[in-house]
Amino acid sequence: MSADPTEPPVTAFMLVKTSPEWLAMTVAARIHAFTTEIVPVIEARTRGVRSRFYDTEFYSARVTDVWVWEADDHAAYRLLIDALRETPFWDRYFTVVDLLVGTENGYAHTYGVDPVATLAT
Repeated sequence: MSADPTEPPVTAFMLVKTSPEWLAMTVAARIHAFTTEIVPVIEARTRGVRSRFYDTEFYSARVTDVWVWEADDHAAYRLLIDALRETPFWDRYFTVVDLLVGTENGYAHTYGVDPVATLAT
């Protein structure tokens, strides 16, 4: 889908808060809802999108989860958001508190320099 393979992917940090409706469901019901109501819509409407999920309710009362979405390009990201808004995910099971969207090492791409990063030792 990406028009320019040299462009970095779009990464979105989606900060969400679970709803009372979601929390009232059993774990099995949550998994069933996610796999039958949300994932099929994403798969049918998008291409080039990957996700990871982080629990944060142990440390934050405002944000219970951070969903990291990586899309091949901005068009794929827009399709993802449109798809999510048409599912119970958006404003029923979760409240989207904030969206932080960017490209990894965007400054390095802009200025043609190597990215600066720390290395694990």
